[in-house]
Formats: sequence, C-alpha cells, structure tokens
Amino acid sequence: MTGTAGGRKTRAERLAAPLARNVVKEVAAEHGACLRPVQLRRTDIDTGHVEQVLIPCGHTLASVCPPCAQRARLLRAAQCREGWHLDQEPIIDPDPATENQRALVTGRAEAQEGRDLLASAGLNTTDLDERIGELDQQITNAGLRGTVLPARPRRHRSTKRRQDAAPLPRRPVSARTVGKVYTAPDGKTFRPSMFITLTCPSYGRVCEDGAPADPDTYDYRHAARDALAFAALFDRFIQNLRRFVGHDIQYFAAIEPQRRLAPHVHIALRGTISRAELREVIAATYHQVWWPATTDVKYDGGCLPVWGQHTGTYLDPDTGEVLPTWDQALNAIGDGDEPRHVARFGQRFDAQGVLAGSRDSSRCIGYLTKYLTKHLGDCHQLSTNAQGAHAERLAEALRYEPCSPTCANWLRYGIQPRDARPSLVPGCCKGKAHRREYLGYAGRRVLVSRKWSGKTLADHRADRKAWLTGMLGLPATDPGRYSWEPVKPGDPDHMPTGRRLLHVVADRIQWQTALELARRRAAEDESPANGRAE
Repeated sequence: MTGTAGGRKTRAERLAAPLARNVVKEVAAEHGACLRPVQLRRTDIDTGHVEQVLIPCGHTLASVCPPCAQRARLLRAAQCREGWHLDQEPIIDPDPATENQRALVTGRAEAQEGRDLLASAGLNTTDLDERIGELDQQITNAGLRGTVLPARPRRHRSTKRRQDAAPLPRRPVSARTVGKVYTAPDGKTFRPSMFITLTCPSYGRVCEDGAPADPDTYDYRHAARDALAFAALFDRFIQNLRRFVGHDIQYFAAIEPQRRLAPHVHIALRGTISRAELREVIAATYHQVWWPATTDVKYDGGCLPVWGQHTGTYLDPDTGEVLPTWDQALNAIGDGDEPRHVARFGQRFDAQGVLAGSRDSSRCIGYLTKYLTKHLGDCHQLSTNAQGAHAERLAEALRYEPCSPTCANWLRYGIQPRDARPSLVPGCCKGKAHRREYLGYAGRRVLVSRKWSGKTLADHRADRKAWLTGMLGLPATDPGRYSWEPVKPGDPDHMPTGRRLLHVVADRIQWQTALELARRRAAEDESPANGRAE
C-alpha cells in the first residue's frame, strides 16, 4: 500500500523522487557541459556593449568536473597524436626583438655594470639594486621570455661520473628531431617511432595486489626518495638519450603509479633506438640529490625550533642560537661527502616500435592518457587491508622527508628552510609531495618536449576552435577587441550556480548541433561527387 489519505505522499516516496538539482548536473554531464562554469563579464571596447559569458572551469580531474577533465584528456591525446610521427621538422622561430625591448636590455646592462663597480669598491648599491629590479620587471612586461639573470646563482657540483655507474658514450647532438626513414626489401619506406615504459627499482618483493610480501623489510625510505626525485631522474634520462643517439630526441610522457604505488613513466618517443642501446642508457642514468644529510633528528615532538621576531630566523629553543641557513647547510657539504640520495631506474623496461596510423598507435595514445583525469593515488583502488597498510606506510615515510629546499621538515634536522617564514611545523608541510593523492611525486603528470609538435597546448586548443568556426563559416573574433573581468558573487548581474548550469546545458546542445553540422560538411567535402556527370 502506497500513499496516504488525501493523496499525500509518504516520506519514503518523497525521498525516492530524483532531486532536481542533481538531474540538472546529470543532464549537463550527459551533454558534456562544465559542472562549475565560471561567469565573466565581456565588454566590447569599440561599442561598449556588455554581455555575460560562461566559460568552462577547465579542471583536469574527473572527481571535480568530469566533462572538463574528459575534454582535457582528448586534447592531450590530440597533442600526442600530432607530434608522434612527424616527418618534417617543426618550425619554431621566435619573433625578433623590438626596439623597446633592445633599449630595455641595454639599460639593464649599463645598470648592472654600474652596480658591480660600486660593489667592487665596497660602496652602497641600494639605488642601483632598485633600478635593476624595475628594469627586470619592465623587460618582463615588454614580452621577453625568461630573465636576464637567474634569481639565485646556480650551485655547481662535480660532473665526474660515479664509479658505480655504467659509462655513457657521447656524440655531438644535432638539431634533427624527426626519426630515421627505413626502406623495406620491396622498396616501401616507413618511419617508425617507439613506446617506452620505465620503472623504479625494486624495494622488496611484492604480491599480485602490489602490497609488500614483507612490509618490515620493504625499503619505504628509498621508495619515498625515488618518488620525490623521479621528475629530475626522467629529465636526466632524456639528456643522456640525446647525447647517446646524437640528435634532439622528442617525447610525450605521462607519469602513472604502478600497483605497488611507485611511479613509472610511459613515453611516446619520436624515432627509434635499439633495445640494447636503450638498456645501456638506462644503466648509465642516475640523479644525485645534493642536499644536507637527514640521518640525525635534532628536534622532534614538543621541542621544536622557535621563530625569532627580531632576527626573522629560527632559533634553538634551549640556547637561542640561530639555526644554519639553507645556503650555509649546502656550503657545509664537502667534496669528499656523498650525495644524500642517488635515484636510478629499474633494470626492467618495455619498448616497442609503433607505426603512424596503426592500431598500436591509437592503443598507446589511449594508454598514455588513460589516467590523466585521476590523482596518482586514485589510479588503483585499495581493496585489501594489505594495500591500505602499504599506502599508510608510504605516506608515513613521506611525512618527514624534505620535499624541496623550502620544506618545513628541514627544521627537524636543525636547518632553516630556504625563504624561511614563521609557523613552519615539521611533518605538516603543505607541499604536494606530502599529500596522499600524489604519492610523493609533485611534478607534472604530462611531460612534453618543446619541439614535439611545434605548438603549445593553447595552440592545439585554438586549432580545434578554428576548424569548427571555419566549417561553420563563422567570422574569427579579435581578442584585443574585448576586455574581460570576473563576475563576483556580490555583483548585481551574478548568476547562481543552478542558473549557470541551465545556461551551459542550453549552450552545449546548440554547440553539439553545430559540431554535427560541421562534421557533415567536412565529410561532404572529402567524399567524391555521387552521381554527377563528368
């Protein structure tokens, strides 16, 4: 029996009815509309006309906004596909410097010379330091990339190779980026590329679910430090590979976790290299972390360094002495000392050749972008107690491992972090590497070389938009014609979330109709004429 007298519904029946706001979100997700649209106010500079524009949030995580994350994944797939099998060198020619940019650099050179002369004479350089800071900002505002001088002088360590590392033959690196062309016995030519997977070394035997067979002997500290240095290790591998093969190797790489929660990297490599040579480069690749030692814990529990308001530094809680600064701790590392950690890849790797347009190419691209919409810690579900305990042990190992020169954990070992500030607490660093969803890896998930496709991600996005507007015959808009500003919650024209969602659903339906029309027109243009007389 359902319902009550007078046609009133029971509480259970009311709760069983779908919630209107959830249905709006479901419909928006079904049509690929952003679930968190951002409202902007666009003003036409020529006419003064003001209109409201809703743009996607652009989030790359499916847990936050599935439609935006899916679009970002597809865009990465298009970027990977376009650059993997190039047969012509990408053209990347920077624009020549303008007269204003040259004048600013000239003024910067004169200011630097004057400052150095005063410094060598032991005179005050405050005025010129302020002038140099102003010029550096003007140079950046003028559109020049990078900086004239690095923010901090680079610290150089010995480049002598380790005795326990395999030798690495080197060749002069040419500017070539495209792969080698091979000719088959039948005269057919092809230009293959490669799909490579590199992993971390073993830290102990693991079971099928990725959990250690013996957690007490599993080297969690080594695993944590390898995860922290994984991005730098990959960068060193690419450098060595380029020096070994003798040309400018280009790559599209994605970082993912293995089931044992150690990071590994999938690489789409343009061109080919033999497995024997690849094994040689892997064996010769390592990354040394020249940081202060962390073997002795000096401050722990309730006895932690205190911040001195007058000195602006951290002090010993008992003696009041100033803790060594980051630069002082680095200077204390002598030539006879060993690096704090040496990261290497594991001996096991996978490499396979891939041809352009083949089924393997599409499969590998899908594999490269499979987990890009998830956090590293969410790629593999922890379904057993052993897996959960393994994740907890790894998180605990990462808790007190310094993740960067600015990490608060350096206070635990009696060292002031670089750019120290008050309220730093060891074990409570807010860096990405210490968060469970990142598993110690704080770098970018997608690593793309500069000459992969000759375009940035924004360029690929603009190409897709230009194709659609071109097929529909829509005029291109001038970006300099409009000014943009965010609409804040207190503004009279601010739309609540539900209203914004309704707007983006309607706009998305119109966009999908236009896209389908563009695809039909493109198919008609590519197909031969049917039934027409010659």
